[in-house]
Amino acid sequence: MAEHKYKRVLLKLSGEALMGEQQYGIDNARLMQYGHEIKAIADMGIEVAVVIGGGNIFRGIQADGSMIDRVQGDHMGMLATVINSLSLQSALESLGLKTRLQTAIKMEQIAEPFIRRKAVRHLEKGRVVIFGAGTGNPYFTTDTAASLRAIEIEADVILKGTRVDGIYSADPEKDENAVKFDNLSFTEVISKNLNVMDMTAFTLCRENNVPIIVFDMNTPGNLSRVVMGEQVGTLVEV
Repeated sequence: MAEHKYKRVLLKLSGEALMGEQQYGIDNARLMQYGHEIKAIADMGIEVAVVIGGGNIFRGIQADGSMIDRVQGDHMGMLATVINSLSLQSALESLGLKTRLQTAIKMEQIAEPFIRRKAVRHLEKGRVVIFGAGTGNPYFTTDTAASLRAIEIEADVILKGTRVDGIYSADPEKDENAVKFDNLSFTEVISKNLNVMDMTAFTLCRENNVPIIVFDMNTPGNLSRVVMGEQVGTLVEV
């Protein structure tokens, strides 16, 4: 069997991706597809941590212009990520994987609080660790939560699974002349004003030398190809 490139990865999934073809909520077919993709790399012996957004249920930014206070809205968004995390946990366990869900907001009845050493120990024992509730603080995105957790658990790479097959010079869904990049430096991303993550998340990765791979999560087998070191998506590194 070929040797995989990474030992410990943090997979960042968007909440919107779980909608599948629906307008909101969780599409079971998409959820199980992601479950099989994660199981495939866990079965290789790769240590897997996951951060998932909540945009399919509620985004804190939705509170703008409404009667909902921004901080309250962000807390609602954090709870949405926990709902998605619970659904992913169930999907993974139905496939026979051992999992742990840790949340940045204490809710002991359904999840462990985030404790870095426990998270690392779970990973070392082969459990898939899902981090819910973002950073636990308003004004921070789940991209920032993914960057922070990746640094804390000393992940080798952040794998940002999207519906686009990498980073382009422009939005490929709107501009047919958009050019895809295979490799970029952090400096190039900033100078070209490319949208990879929000700036707080991106700066954390740059300052702590955590590479990011943006790839199409919806193509079966892509996650496995990424961890084997194949040229899939776009790699951003120092």
